[in-house]
Amino acid sequence: MTSDPRPPGNLVIRRYQAADAGDTWQVFRAAVHGTASRDYTAEQIEAWAPPTVDEARWHERRSAATTYVACLDGRVVGFSDLTGDGLLDMLFVHPDAGGRGVARALVNHILRAAAAAGHRRLYVHASLTARPAFERFGFAVDATRLAEIRGQRLRNFDMSIAVKPDDSTDRSVT
Repeated sequence: MTSDPRPPGNLVIRRYQAADAGDTWQVFRAAVHGTASRDYTAEQIEAWAPPTVDEARWHERRSAATTYVACLDGRVVGFSDLTGDGLLDMLFVHPDAGGRGVARALVNHILRAAAAAGHRRLYVHASLTARPAFERFGFAVDATRLAEIRGQRLRNFDMSIAVKPDDSTDRSVT
């Protein structure tokens, strides 16, 4: 598998704002219906990312974590959350921005934030689709599990990585 490219120079990663709720939902839905659809059934995809969302609840969830959004030319193309217990949650990149280093930039940003917050390990519940990327980023599989979402069971992986106190290095694969 090839290494992920360096992110574009015009990529900006910033803190989530209330106005980002709709854009992050659209990124999430596009990523699940586009990128993840090769690994899950149509029923699983629809359960995971239904056509509509309660935007207030979506915003509450983003606000309950430390959420970062990735923007290219002012447009939200990705996002990820870091929870207080060290869970890297919701790493999603719009398929139009896939393969451009956006996910790597978000993960590196989250690793730096986790180090600054004093976390020693970072955890993730990775989908079948995301597992290879997380492995390239240095995460290891701790367990395979079945998550239930709206009556559908989806296979995913508990993965983790050690966070170094000075984790400001780029974990690019060469």
